[in-house]
Amino acid sequence: MSSFDYRKYRPGPVVRLPDRTWPNRVIEQAPRWASVDLRDGNQALIEPMSVAQKRRLWSLLVEVGLKDIEVGFPAASQPDYDFVRWLIEEEEIPGDVRIQVLVQAREDLIQRTFEALRGVSQAIVHVYNSTSPVQRDWVFGQGRETIKALAVRGAEWLRREAAKYPGTDWTFQYSPESFTATEPDFAIEVCEAVMGVWEPTPERPCIINLPATVEVASPNVFADQVEYFATNVRDRDHLILSVHTHNDRGGAVAAAELALLAGADRVEGTLLGNGERTGNMDIVTLAMNLYSQGVDPRIDVSRPDRIIQVVKECTGMPVHPRHPWVGDLVYTAFSGSHQDAIRKCLRRQTADAPWQVAYLPIDPCDIGRTYEAVIRVNSQSGKGGMAFLLERDYGLSLPRWLQTELARLVQAESERRGGELVAAGVHELFRTHFVVDQGSVQLLGYRLDRNGHEVIEVRMVEEGVERVLRGEGNGAIEAFVDAWMRHSGRRLDVVDYSEHAIGVGTDAEAAAYVLLNLDGQRVAGAAIHQDTVSASLRAVFSAINRAASPVVAAQAA
Repeated sequence: MSSFDYRKYRPGPVVRLPDRTWPNRVIEQAPRWASVDLRDGNQALIEPMSVAQKRRLWSLLVEVGLKDIEVGFPAASQPDYDFVRWLIEEEEIPGDVRIQVLVQAREDLIQRTFEALRGVSQAIVHVYNSTSPVQRDWVFGQGRETIKALAVRGAEWLRREAAKYPGTDWTFQYSPESFTATEPDFAIEVCEAVMGVWEPTPERPCIINLPATVEVASPNVFADQVEYFATNVRDRDHLILSVHTHNDRGGAVAAAELALLAGADRVEGTLLGNGERTGNMDIVTLAMNLYSQGVDPRIDVSRPDRIIQVVKECTGMPVHPRHPWVGDLVYTAFSGSHQDAIRKCLRRQTADAPWQVAYLPIDPCDIGRTYEAVIRVNSQSGKGGMAFLLERDYGLSLPRWLQTELARLVQAESERRGGELVAAGVHELFRTHFVVDQGSVQLLGYRLDRNGHEVIEVRMVEEGVERVLRGEGNGAIEAFVDAWMRHSGRRLDVVDYSEHAIGVGTDAEAAAYVLLNLDGQRVAGAAIHQDTVSASLRAVFSAINRAASPVVAAQAA
């Protein structure tokens, strides 16, 4: 008998809603988005973000076009407090962006929160307390009236402290934490009591946020809970109804999407879904879901490679190659029947007709992916052996994406020769196709200055003309990318990069591999050099030269 005993669990609470209307609705416009990457996402990391990483992720969130951004819990964390002060004192908050801060319903913490926000032009203060039976009975040992009284006191403290800073445009937000496990009528009772303190109006609404603190039921149940709340709460037009879903059952995006059908106005989440336990609602995925249905997402997720790069570097969290919409293998067909269907559809697809290509729910070009990555020969069978030969005989440890591209060349060359391709032949193909030392651009030298961030000066030859480019960034490659975009006016993103030493000791060389997205064209490059920075820069130059070559350009087209 298995010890995996399902009988110890009970289904989550449901709402009896026989007259539900959300199944008959369709989403016609994007929600008001709210990012919690810098707070909920940050607290879920093994190593919380540094100040530099927070600033970089903040810039990305603003760049994407998010207008409500939760930036921390300043009363509970000195780094969060300092980050809020930096945003305000350095005037880093655009005029159309509202920062949001989180605070428990405790008087001292609320006072500290408003101190952190002094001088801000507009902000959302988000207060919460737990309301579910398990939290009331097992954690706090308190009844309904005590829990409601705590919420009311928290609301009163917010209103009192806000009055001390009349120069700020305040928005109040309340969450009945563990809403999905709370009795629906009690959740409404607590929220109405809070609204009674704040006295919102249609012109100056408050935000009521309904969190699936832990996802305890299927998304349709959450939709029922949201619709019940929306249709029974007093003065519905006096509040912005927000949801905050978690992914414990794998349904965070679905729950948020159905909640929009059920009457929610606003959705909280994180870029790519980072968050506690299994994660938060994935803003990129939901935005792309809307986009694929012909709905303007009202945020810019058209450059997922850049989003992935920044989020990965700031959080240390990798993105799965099968991640919805933006994973590395999402638009790749290895199956012959899939490839045939895609080819036939692409032949008939015209630019002025609605998109309808088998196995491709959107045009990959919309997010900077190429058709080359969509239709390619399945090279899995030869990839492992090829990588083994290069590592064993030449000390080269190629990243997976480069292994895949080289495997196609190896397979074609093997078929042309009609036999086995030995290690020397694989190595020759690698150097010939990816270590492109001669081309339209060549590196002559560089100078790198480090002062908090890197400032680079690169001497190069372009089409026979010597030039000097200057740029800055977090590292030599990012600094050069900045210099190149300023010089060329072309969009350049680093999708992936890796390096390693070949051999040991003072004579060891460095191998560098880079995957670029150059104006929507993905192209790889590699280099080997005794200087690590030179190797990385030469790998970028190699990729740029390959992008300009007729063979690679034809493949991309």
